[in-house]
Amino acid sequence: MASSPVLRTLIVDDERLARRELRRLLGPHETVTVAGEAANADAAEAAVQEENPDLLLLDVQMPGDSGFDLLTRLDAVPHVVFVTAYDEYAIRAFKVNALDYLVKPVEPERLAQAIETVQARAAGPQAVGAEGEAPQAPLTAEDQVFVKDGERCWFVQLADVRLFEAAGNYTRLYFDGEEPLTHRSLSYLEDRLDPDRFFRASRQHILNLRWVADVTPWATDKLKATLEDGMEVELSRRRSKQFREQLSL
Repeated sequence: MASSPVLRTLIVDDERLARRELRRLLGPHETVTVAGEAANADAAEAAVQEENPDLLLLDVQMPGDSGFDLLTRLDAVPHVVFVTAYDEYAIRAFKVNALDYLVKPVEPERLAQAIETVQARAAGPQAVGAEGEAPQAPLTAEDQVFVKDGERCWFVQLADVRLFEAAGNYTRLYFDGEEPLTHRSLSYLEDRLDPDRFFRASRQHILNLRWVADVTPWATDKLKATLEDGMEVELSRRRSKQFREQLSL
């Protein structure tokens, strides 16, 4: 039987005593190592870039930016377990598919359950660090991103995003019937996304090639892609030529 992966964990909490208590509770867990601590979102963002942790034990409410705000700054996020004194955030946390939610004071048994949940997920594809860590490395389809649009939040695997659409300086993501905006430009995402999986179809769109069901001629020297959900995207002439060359059509 394969051993459980060691979780390099970053503790993010503005209270020093809370961080110390989490370190103490993590002590007996041989499959967890504390990679660092941060008392606010700015320090946490820098620590994620430097340490590339597998797990964030993340407080929600902190001076300045919240834990949710921190996640919007990261190009791709590690596994997340929220740890907070305010159980009012529980419903919101689970809406964004956090792996678990712990209310202070944290009980050892509940922490052990959370770690077990993360270990099970960590046995699959891993998330990567933030943009400052390795700008040259593309985001893969297996990477997880955090999207916050108004009061709604999502953790989304890039494999599930079928289309990226420019909306001014923002980008609209299409996945699972949702269409939130992210505070990233389409050009920024083009530079980060894996070009073998994500194709810039035009000034307005990036396609996830795995979601393309059909490609047909459209107008003069143009192609039209039809996605599995029936959505149609017109490729520019230049991109149509690139598409033919890339897929040897």
